Amino acid sequence: MIIHSRSFLYTLLLATLVVGGCSEPVRPTPALAGPVIQGDLLQYPPEHPQIALLTTTAAVVASDIPVDLPARIVWNEDRTQRVFSAFAGRVSNVDVAVGQSVVKGQALAHLSSPEFGAAQAETSLAQTNLSLATQVLDRQQSLFDVGVVARKDVEQAAAEKARAQAELKRAQAKTDLYGSKNTAHQQLVLRSDVPGVVVERNITPGQEVRPDNTSQALFVISDPSKLWVQIDAQTPDMIDLKPRAQVQLVVPSLSEQSFNATVLAVADQIDPISRSIKVRALVDNPSRLLKSEMLARVRYTRKITQGVQVPASAVFLIGKQHIVFVQTAKGVYGSRQVTLSQEGPVNVVLSEGLKTGEEVVIANGLLLARELRIAKESMGVTGASKP
Repeated sequence: MIIHSRSFLYTLLLATLVVGGCSEPVRPTPALAGPVIQGDLLQYPPEHPQIALLTTTAAVVASDIPVDLPARIVWNEDRTQRVFSAFAGRVSNVDVAVGQSVVKGQALAHLSSPEFGAAQAETSLAQTNLSLATQVLDRQQSLFDVGVVARKDVEQAAAEKARAQAELKRAQAKTDLYGSKNTAHQQLVLRSDVPGVVVERNITPGQEVRPDNTSQALFVISDPSKLWVQIDAQTPDMIDLKPRAQVQLVVPSLSEQSFNATVLAVADQIDPISRSIKVRALVDNPSRLLKSEMLARVRYTRKITQGVQVPASAVFLIGKQHIVFVQTAKGVYGSRQVTLSQEGPVNVVLSEGLKTGEEVVIANGLLLARELRIAKESMGVTGASKP
């Protein structure tokens, strides 16, 4: 066994030497020359493969650009009522369901409320006191006419009647608001004060209701055919987003379907948290495709009168400065500081730093910034910008 193993090793070594002697030596691949710095410009050697990756386009005269702003659809508060109970009680019956249409004055729920019964009793007592005060005044007036009582007695009786009348009005205002007169039946009816649809219901039979719990409305009645759109705008948008301005509402969840909307109002302050300006618009929703709390975008066209326009991918924010990379010749690039005046989702407008017709890099710009920084550092150039 040992002899056979040694023979196998000798044979394997001989075959390796034969194969190695027949193969050609591996030639090293020549190193690819990198870009070099010429002043403030980065120059690639001709036919360098990275030149093909640095796609460029020419700056053009600025034109009107579309602007997209984040938005949220909410209920139209001019057509919405949130129903609460002014008295504590137990829910005896709920008369409507979510999605049901209601008319003004329609009953939503019935409550059994001792508190409301006490208010009804107070109204009844006030009515009795007024009747008694009226009788006293009439008697005192009769006695005064025949000279039995003094004028001050008549005046005092008149004051008591006036006080009783005021007390009755106060008590009736409290009970009449909820559809009760003078009968103390303790049955409180919650009604809708607006026509619309029951869009929210937070009440069930047997539930205890308290007036101090205002964190959640018992019912929300609204008209979903006209909704509000809350828009988060920026200061430059104020030129175009004024009351009665027309905008497009684009809803991603509805396959980018768009709807016409009209600006209603613009806030007079900047939101301290989002640093945006709240703008409210109105959108018609006759088919009820739009739902409250849907996220959307509002799009409008911003009017541009001056500057040059380039794709948004050409502009980079390095530190506190906006820059673009300009191609001055084939394979020669340099960074240029620019001033951004208008920003859109696709194109941006530059007011300074670039001229019409100049070629800017719109693809792989960060790679070019890295190459430019490395080249400057290798040449000992200070102040090289980091991508």
